[in-house]
Amino acid sequence: MRLKDKVAIVTGGSGDIGRATAVRFAIEGASVMVADINEESGLETIQMIKDDGGKAEFIRTDVSNPQDVEKMVTSTIDTFGKLNILFNNAGVSIEEKKIPDVSLDTWQKVMDINSTGVFLGLKYAIPKMEAGSSIINTASVAGIKGQKLLSAYTASKSSVIAITKAAASENGRKNIRVNAIAPGVINTEMVTFWKETKKWPAISTANALKRIGKPEEVANAVLFLASDESSFITGETLLVDGGTLNL
Repeated sequence: MRLKDKVAIVTGGSGDIGRATAVRFAIEGASVMVADINEESGLETIQMIKDDGGKAEFIRTDVSNPQDVEKMVTSTIDTFGKLNILFNNAGVSIEEKKIPDVSLDTWQKVMDINSTGVFLGLKYAIPKMEAGSSIINTASVAGIKGQKLLSAYTASKSSVIAITKAAASENGRKNIRVNAIAPGVINTEMVTFWKETKKWPAISTANALKRIGKPEEVANAVLFLASDESSFITGETLLVDGGTLNL
């Protein structure tokens, strides 16, 4: 087992990528704290893990709330005794709009969850993590290339890449690694609105592999970065995009 005796937090653990990763972590031997604002779906995730013989608990967490994130970390340690892995994955997107049409409330909501949520995870988890621990933040291809009509989402994910590098530099001597993943178009609830548009055939094949990605394929990448197999990798952003940026 690649994560035997490890303890992991997965934020956004009720969503497609979060759930796939939490399940995979547990299969690989980790005890998993599933954190999400959606309690019903989060409980479904931990039940899936427990039904398969794994160890998991749920904590309702708004990642934009400092008190919630601090409690998430302390509760994980109280429950499982330590913290080795943090998957800072919770995120939100928005409908496509040009910048002048994006409300300040929408901008702030996206930044609070996607950017500040990652910062808070780092802020409260790092002081509690042991040497050899690993943090993985969810960025996006949009945060690298810039995506028209998704300015707030693009800005928030670009900031995730930047803070990943900063955190990696700060914590290397402690042997705490910090990396990010940058998914392309993945078959999740977040892309539902695109599926209902005329652009979907083009969007779903806009990569070298000419298909949409699966949450499980992202989970595989996160598992690699969480495991000791990536022990000499930090400060990097791993593309999981089917070759989108190669076109």
